[in-house]
Amino acid sequence: MSHFRHHGYHSLGTGKIMHNRGRNQWSEFGYLSDYGPFANDGQKTDVAHPDIPSPFRDDFGAVDGSFGPLRNLEGTRFKWRTGNWSGKRELRYQSETERDSTGDELNAAWAVEKLEELAESGKPFLMGLGFIRPHTPLIVPQKYFDLFPLESIKLPDILPGDVEDTFKHTLAPGSDDRSDDRGHKMYSSLIKSFKGNRDLALRKFIQAYLASVASVDDLVGQVLKAVDSSPLKDNTIIVFTSDHGWGMGEKDYLYKNSLWQESTRVPFIIRAPGVSKAGGSCDRPVSLVDLYPTLLDLCGLPAETALNAKGRPLDGHSLKPLLKDPAKGTWDGPDAALTALYKWADYYDPAGQSYSQRYKHWRYVRYANGREELYHTAKDPHEWHNLASKPEHADRLTGYRKALLEIIPSRPLSEEQKAARWKAQYFKKNPSADTNRDGKLSWPELNAHRKKGAQEKNKK
Repeated sequence: MSHFRHHGYHSLGTGKIMHNRGRNQWSEFGYLSDYGPFANDGQKTDVAHPDIPSPFRDDFGAVDGSFGPLRNLEGTRFKWRTGNWSGKRELRYQSETERDSTGDELNAAWAVEKLEELAESGKPFLMGLGFIRPHTPLIVPQKYFDLFPLESIKLPDILPGDVEDTFKHTLAPGSDDRSDDRGHKMYSSLIKSFKGNRDLALRKFIQAYLASVASVDDLVGQVLKAVDSSPLKDNTIIVFTSDHGWGMGEKDYLYKNSLWQESTRVPFIIRAPGVSKAGGSCDRPVSLVDLYPTLLDLCGLPAETALNAKGRPLDGHSLKPLLKDPAKGTWDGPDAALTALYKWADYYDPAGQSYSQRYKHWRYVRYANGREELYHTAKDPHEWHNLASKPEHADRLTGYRKALLEIIPSRPLSEEQKAARWKAQYFKKNPSADTNRDGKLSWPELNAHRKKGAQEKNKK
């Protein structure tokens, strides 16, 4: 948005975009991310939807443990709230015709209003519109649940014992027990909450997920209508994408943050008037990092985006040739789409992450502990059979391993690098914390400075 703004575009955004970071880079910004609705216990605590049974509601709470339709909570001890971690407001809900708008609905309305203004002004623009759903909690109006009766829901194909040749659960600290992994915990807890009836449990959850998708589908339709019924139709590029998928019980897993197909594959749809082919589909693996250079190419903007000498060239490659010819368009990018499974830490350690490389017909997974998975997706689209231990695939495994390790650092950050990062993050605002003036941040110095700050605050 900054690069576009510096080249004459009006940049505007609303909703969950980059988790609201960099808001000052937009010319204007609408609403902050709104993860609600949340059910509130009437006191201070947000809890799971009142209709969700235990232990799922207790194990995972107001966000991941919550799904169901918006309904009138009068006569109960609950009330609806909405918002984010920095602040929430009450969400009035009497009925479908007497209620407040959800965060996603507010964002769509804001976008439509701005598009109408931009159509009149003729000013070039870059708009970012971030919908929350189908992020948990999966709570949307009842009419979207009605679109998916439980008996009509098709369950995913799940191979019994499929998890046995996978290794994500071995990443849990200090344990090889897959129950330590959040995705496996959610799967087990959900089934237990419906008295062991796996099919009913998954149908209930999938119904809420599909309802959430349908709610956003409606809102996307409103935005597309605003574009297509205005002069913007023939010169506005539209991109629809997402951040991740979600496992629905495959490999006994119900969550994001896996390196398998269900989590790593996302919609990536681009409509570029005069360039893209209506209904065209490309089967080449590409990545979300390709979006930025693609937009620069389509809009004819400079590809050099570094602000100063410390900057670096963009990652990614323009998809314009594939938009013009999805089957035979030239491609200068890599043969595989890379997914990184971030490991929460005080600093970024590329060598300590887990990765997946999705080739056209294969997937290679390498975890931070060195465990590997290999799937022939052309013949095994469900990724049921891990071939990493099969001798006949040893050469392919070696090649994929080499290709991955060549693009990530081979060792973690040094202590000096860690100290430099601490200093950049903390000492920049608090140079006096370096009490011995050695230019390195130690935990005793950090703790002493924070303690001193807390004491001074209490005195006030």
